Amino acid sequence: MPANILIVEDEPAIQELIAANLTRAGHAVMRASDAETAQRLVRDALPDLILLDWMLPGASGVEFARRLRAEERTRGIPVIMLTARSEEQDKVMGLDIGADDYVTKPFSPRELVARIKAVLRRRAPQATEDVVEVGGLRLDPATHRVTAGGESVSLGPTEFRLLHFLMTHAERVHSRAQLLDQVWGDHVFVEERTVDVHIRRLRSALEASRHDRLIQTVRGSGYRLSTEVPAVAAD
Repeated sequence: MPANILIVEDEPAIQELIAANLTRAGHAVMRASDAETAQRLVRDALPDLILLDWMLPGASGVEFARRLRAEERTRGIPVIMLTARSEEQDKVMGLDIGADDYVTKPFSPRELVARIKAVLRRRAPQATEDVVEVGGLRLDPATHRVTAGGESVSLGPTEFRLLHFLMTHAERVHSRAQLLDQVWGDHVFVEERTVDVHIRRLRSALEASRHDRLIQTVRGSGYRLSTEVPAVAAD
């Protein structure tokens, strides 16, 4: 699935090169030339990943990265540092502040796209096009198809995104607020009970194959998707 990627780079030519390659790879791109602009964009909507230049006018990329990791709302955003600094101590500093990867300039656009894909697969698997399968339930983000026990399952767009997120984070419990942020977007303001409505719709769509029982309610906490295959009743 296309990821929303924020490029924070003050050199117009490099920013344009990165944006063109990411757009060609199917991603949605936001741009900023300094940390202050980037902060405003992140405040409006959380990106799936940030490409962050080390040297920026005003606050440096390192300072901005520290800010991101210090706030609960933004600490989980994957960050890849872009920099001309190639010394080992600089790489260590970048990783120590919480960067997920470190790419030195000049770099190959193809390598950068591959590194982005690797970080997303590790940190935000719901933003990739990798097929996910749990207990006979199979979801293909590229074709937007879901099958349960080999049979096609029809889902609305919100139920599809909800199932994709739950499947890529199997066995983890997510509160309603967390699901709203991850599936609807943290800039969308809807009631937490909206999650319950879409969970019911999702369970209903999976009921025929008995995969509805994979989606478990954790009292007082939220929901999780279990990796245990539901038992099939004997005839």
